[in-house]
Amino acid sequence: MAFGFQVSTTQCGAKLGTLIFEVGKNFMVYIGMIILCSGLHFLLKLYSQPRITSQIIVGLILGNIGFIRNLLTKFHRTFGFIIDFGMMCYMFVLGIEMDPFILFKRPSRYAQVAYGGILSTFIIGLLITPITGYFLHQPRLLEFTIYLCTLLSSSASPVLTRLITHLKIGKSDIGQLVIGAGMHSDFVCSLLLCIGYIISPIPLYCEALRNEHALENHKKIIKTQIIMGLVVLGQMMVVSLLSPLFMNWVNNENPEGKPMKGSHLVLSLAFMVLMCATSPLYGYHPILSAFVTGICLPREGRLSKWVITRVNYLLTIIFHPIFFLWMGYEADFRKSEPSNIGTWIKFFVLLIVSMTGKIVGTIISGAMLGFHWPDSVAIGLLLTMKGHPHIYLAIKGKTCDVTISTCIGMIIASFVTIVQAPYVVANIIKRARKRTRTHQMALQLLDQSNELRILLFVHGPHNIPASINFMEISRGNTDPGILIYVADMIELTDELSATLERDEGVHMATIKDKKVMDMRDQVTNSFQSYVAIDGDGVTLKRTLALSTINNMPQDICVLAEDLMISLLVLPFHRIQRQDGTLDAGNQGFRYVNRKVLRSAPCSVGILVDRGLGNIERISRSEVTINVAVIFIGGKDDREALAYASRVSQHPGVKLTVIRLLVDTNAESSRLVGYMVVNPEQEQERQVDDEYFAQFYENHVVGGHILYTEKHLANAAETFSTLRSLEGLYSLVIVGREGGVNSILTRGMNDWQQCPELGPIGDVLSGPDFSTTMSVLIIQQHRLKGELDGLDEDFSIM
Repeated sequence: MAFGFQVSTTQCGAKLGTLIFEVGKNFMVYIGMIILCSGLHFLLKLYSQPRITSQIIVGLILGNIGFIRNLLTKFHRTFGFIIDFGMMCYMFVLGIEMDPFILFKRPSRYAQVAYGGILSTFIIGLLITPITGYFLHQPRLLEFTIYLCTLLSSSASPVLTRLITHLKIGKSDIGQLVIGAGMHSDFVCSLLLCIGYIISPIPLYCEALRNEHALENHKKIIKTQIIMGLVVLGQMMVVSLLSPLFMNWVNNENPEGKPMKGSHLVLSLAFMVLMCATSPLYGYHPILSAFVTGICLPREGRLSKWVITRVNYLLTIIFHPIFFLWMGYEADFRKSEPSNIGTWIKFFVLLIVSMTGKIVGTIISGAMLGFHWPDSVAIGLLLTMKGHPHIYLAIKGKTCDVTISTCIGMIIASFVTIVQAPYVVANIIKRARKRTRTHQMALQLLDQSNELRILLFVHGPHNIPASINFMEISRGNTDPGILIYVADMIELTDELSATLERDEGVHMATIKDKKVMDMRDQVTNSFQSYVAIDGDGVTLKRTLALSTINNMPQDICVLAEDLMISLLVLPFHRIQRQDGTLDAGNQGFRYVNRKVLRSAPCSVGILVDRGLGNIERISRSEVTINVAVIFIGGKDDREALAYASRVSQHPGVKLTVIRLLVDTNAESSRLVGYMVVNPEQEQERQVDDEYFAQFYENHVVGGHILYTEKHLANAAETFSTLRSLEGLYSLVIVGREGGVNSILTRGMNDWQQCPELGPIGDVLSGPDFSTTMSVLIIQQHRLKGELDGLDEDFSIM
């Protein structure tokens, strides 16, 4: 009470409590921003939109809600500091990733495309933007226009690179060109802004416009320009000379594989901050100073990589949500004057200048480099992409002679350049599919008049009988016949490795282990005896997969690709005992099967032998084996049907096609009518119907193949139907992911023991199922790169 201390303490406590409460509300807004951005991004992923799209949308919406604006207004100055610091980190990392020496080299294709886009956009902008009234005052119209044209000419290389990589075209020739040209364009334009700020310091001009003593301000500006230029030049020289010595010392003291020492990290960060903070003391902009410092630092080395990784992570997790919330707050739609036609003119002029300039420049440079004009247009549209620095500078322009409608127009224009990019990439992929020949090693696409090339693996002599019978039913017609490579899968252990005899001059070895040699001889003699007795149309060759379990999947895929195989057949990892049950199996071979299914360069089959090898000889004069193929739908089921059509050509095989369809009249399957079917699923169904109709007309109508159709309501009825096949067939052929999206298999995954066999294959090979019915599970060739018919490293230019 005395001297008013208690009153003062109470007031401080109340203010502190109010401050904490206000900070808590802002933090909740920040968390809400993250949640909404993640949710919207999840929805927009269907349209291949990058995360920045959802962040701009959510930021503009939240930033213009009344009570949120009131919250942000109280902390506006604090937010300003956070945004400036975050942009300094952004530009610092961007500078480290740039290579300044590229300016002194002969211009590459990337550089020529970048220069073409920059020059044409700059010239068009310089001719058009001065007459559209983007700036309030005219005395410094030329300087402001040059800044605006430089921004329109640049590209946001981090956003562009992330998008190109995410959409899987980063390894293609056009993807690499866009990334390289985008980085070069970003570097050159950012460097021009750094130099331009010294020649024409915008904040000082803005102060002069507001000050009546223009002459005194003019003298002050000239003096500041000279001092600023000398300081920046000195800063660059010091960083260029000292940073390699200091950072190499840190890298040598912290080799790869060991955690970096905390003291060295503190010293490194202090050095970088000190270098960045020098020129801003003399009037240079801190963000540009950070970029200039980043350029002068070495790009290689553990320390540089550490800084890039950590700063980018913090920017993505913490800074970007705050940045776009601040953007929405600054873009006050109430002051955008949407009813004024001039607002829309300014917006469309910005968009047209940016896109037209880039397209014209890339078409001209593309013509000189021999590009197709559609590719040049696509490159130009992608290089228009804007990002965080463009939005930041657009907002900062409000404080200096730029109208609010222009500021909002630049933000929306930046948003449009980002949104259109995924559609441009989709068009590139579409044209590449037409122009680039794709090689899909699938039986469905194989001409029946061509020789079938099969790579058939065996674990040991116990696989021989089933493999021979598989060869027999797969041979089809004598002309053109089949070419079969029989390969032994042998795990390279330490004991076996010690017996290898290395051949000189080549990367090959000869196995000298007697046990393995005898096993290989037994396999070879068995297959050669079969071919000698009844091998018309069969060409037999031998090969070997000898490696560790970890390396074996890759070796198998390389072998299949080198031999141009259409169907690769692997034995199931479990072996049937004398009582008909399956043993626990070899988990190493199971690992191999699963890995090969993921990355095989052709179609893959897994053969579960439960009696196929017990058939002594399949006659070619009378029916000796009943085979069924189950068709529900999907690529793998179509592949199984394609293989079955070849099996049906064998005189000793009686083939039955069993098609499982959804019974829409059943009570339990009425939900099918309410399920959301995306366009891809609908297209897949159409392909299924067309392919099956063609198969039915070619094979079933003539009576050569039996056909049965079952209408089922759910997975339980599917299971019962599979149960009813027991004892009727010696071999059942199924697609690995047949009907994976069908109600007929929904729920089967819940009790799968071997997911690599698919829902139907897992049931048929289960321990509670038939002990006399073998199963062949087939997976159609999965194309690399997930571009649906196109490799990631495609070339169209």
